Amino acid sequence: MCLAVPGKVLAAEDEEILVDFQGNRVRVSRVLTPEAAAGDWVLVHAGFAISTMDEREALETWDYLRQLQIDDPAALDGKGG
Repeated sequence: MCLAVPGKVLAAEDEEILVDFQGNRVRVSRVLTPEAAAGDWVLVHAGFAISTMDEREALETWDYLRQLQIDDPAALDGKGG
């Protein structure tokens, strides 16, 4: 299963951004979203920010992912549903 996950941009430099995923910080490429800047929310897949999104939508997605993990912890480990 492939999953794109929302994160908040903490810093941007050239073609790379530092993104916070609920406490985990990862550097990802912004070649597909050159407009992404600190404070923005982005949807990240396979090391690339693939789109920007609004905060409400990002937080709703994280809430859904938390519920999914509680209901079926195997669903997020790549072995479940």
